[in-house]
Amino acid sequence: MELGRFARHRRLRSTESLRRLVRETELTPAHLVYPMFVEAGLSGRSPIPSMPGQARLGLDALADEARSLVRLGIGGVMLFGLPAAKDETGSGAWAASGIVQQAIPRIKEAAPDLVVIGDVCLCEYTSHGHCGPLAPNGSVDNDAALPLLAETAVSLARAGCDVIAPSDMMDGRVLAIRQALDLAGFAMTPILSYAAKFASGFYGPFREAADSAPAFGDRRGYQMDPANARMAINEVLADIDQGADMVMVKPALPYLDVIRAVREAVTVPLAAYNVSGEYSMLMAAAERGWVDEHRVINETLTAIRRAGADIIITYHAKQWAARR
Repeated sequence: MELGRFARHRRLRSTESLRRLVRETELTPAHLVYPMFVEAGLSGRSPIPSMPGQARLGLDALADEARSLVRLGIGGVMLFGLPAAKDETGSGAWAASGIVQQAIPRIKEAAPDLVVIGDVCLCEYTSHGHCGPLAPNGSVDNDAALPLLAETAVSLARAGCDVIAPSDMMDGRVLAIRQALDLAGFAMTPILSYAAKFASGFYGPFREAADSAPAFGDRRGYQMDPANARMAINEVLADIDQGADMVMVKPALPYLDVIRAVREAVTVPLAAYNVSGEYSMLMAAAERGWVDEHRVINETLTAIRRAGADIIITYHAKQWAARR
């Protein structure tokens, strides 16, 4: 064959130095956010059976955990609370003495530069496990939820939270939260909206970890239908119009096409949540020796970045950062 008749793409793959030089997608610990479950009344750590390597944390364990994340260069944490008690409206979510409100200052004292993101939802705090108060017919009352979500956001901001992240999927909640934060003197506190949160089967381990499974029914009436990508764009654009500074697609791996579509539609920072079921599925295969754990984690997180995510919320953050 004559020289020059075909491209020798392998020239740029022949050594690690060359591969690194021409690599298109960068993945660093600073791109990662680590989810943490904080449990009222717990001392130390309590392993989560369905999420190997993950644990619920007591308040006394937070400082060491925060410092370890800083040493690894991880960009931030996202906090989920397990309260001492629940009620019909989820009042523990906005209580000044709530578990997350207690956790935030402990983390900020131990690691002042670590970005602390507060998840805003009521499902962990309601006795029925839904993301807002219930209407008489048993459905979630969207408009009744808005002031409660807004009060929760302000409470977290007062506790020192850096970013507010509403995950409830109630219509209008970003506007309600933005207005409440501004009126309370937190105009500079950004909102990371779970804008395209799908009603997914991949949330199972999280619901064990956060004790947030609905007592009846499911959340398909307010979370998105997995079949709809165009609707996801509408949700994202609506949340940005209401004041969201950043938006999220959740889950990540089954929705890489949605991540790409959102990335092409908007210019604000985009997060993707590599959720509990994705994590547990990979870890189960790794425990059985079916896949190379670190290599597959690296490939997974790189794929999410390549699809367009600026920020990846992932339970793999510490594993990956420790071995990169």
